[in-house]
Formats: sequence, C-alpha cells, structure tokens
Amino acid sequence: MLGFLAAIGAGFATPYLEAPVARPIAKLMEKHITLEASEIRLIAFIVAMLAAGVVSALLDSGMTFWVILGGALGYFGSRLVGAGRAMMDARRDN
Repeated sequence: MLGFLAAIGAGFATPYLEAPVARPIAKLMEKHITLEASEIRLIAFIVAMLAAGVVSALLDSGMTFWVILGGALGYFGSRLVGAGRAMMDARRDN
C-alpha cells in the first residue's frame, strides 16, 4: 500500500521534476541521442517512478502493478478530477 501511495506522489511530482532533474539528464543525453521537447517530461516521469520503485522495494510494500497504477493516477490525477467534476456538473445541469 505504501508503494502505491509513493507512486501517486511521484506521478503528481513529475511536472515539478522537469527543470531540476530531467533537463540536466537530457543535456547529458544530447551528446549521444536527439531528444524532443516532449520527451523531457517523460524523463522526469521515469526518474519519479524509479524513486517510487526504490521506496516500494525498501519498504517491502507494493506490487509492480500497484506502483504503475499509482504513478499513472498521480500523473493524470488533476485531469481526472477535472473530468469527474465536469461530468457531475453536466449531470446536475440536466
């Protein structure tokens, strides 16, 4: 369970890791491969999920499925909440 919660936090923190973590890694990688701007956020997500995986392993809590699901929910969490609110508002209006 703690691995799932750590993954939710890591997914949510992904946009905040872009500048301090992902951009320096991307600069190191540019010598060897070409990266597009959209891939920098992917690097941040990978780093965040690696951290969540390490936390999950250290705490001996959480299966891989739940860590991945938690990361996805954390990453898309604000959009999912917005979509849910829009659906409830549409239902209320009808």
